[in-house]
Amino acid sequence: MKQLFIIMMLVLIAAAAKAQNASGNAAQTANLELSDAIDISFLSANTINMQFNTVNDFANGVESGEHTILVRSNKKFNVRVRALASKFAYAGTSSDPHMSVNPVLKLKVVNNNTGGTVTSGFNNYKTPPTNAGTKIINQGQPGGNNTFSVKYFANPGFNYPAGTYSVDIVYTATQA
Repeated sequence: MKQLFIIMMLVLIAAAAKAQNASGNAAQTANLELSDAIDISFLSANTINMQFNTVNDFANGVESGEHTILVRSNKKFNVRVRALASKFAYAGTSSDPHMSVNPVLKLKVVNNNTGGTVTSGFNNYKTPPTNAGTKIINQGQPGGNNTFSVKYFANPGFNYPAGTYSVDIVYTATQA
């Protein structure tokens, strides 16, 4: 009888042990610390070469191809444009002819995929200012593939000697 009692006790202990579900939990918090982020870059060449080869080029001016600019931002943004100097830098054999940017060089937005609006008359050719810049895109939407394209138009006329004339045009994106 003692043996039967011991066997019964072992069976009850085994059954009780199987009835308990062993478990444990551990929780961890994942924090994503995002900062404001914005980037602007050219998808096409950084240099625009406009060649004046014929009399008609000098008489009528020359238009560049499209140049696409990419803006990536996690907030709404604005883009400003300006020329870094009021006169073109000159490289050539004549004395410096001091060609002014205004009214020779103009630009316009020809394609806008930013979700924002083109401002300040840049739907048509307009000379970029040489001061703090003029807003060209207003309230672009957050995203990683916001693009707009510009074209340039130059018409220096017949008053300047042969050579290379250059000026830097700066696009600045800021979060709104």
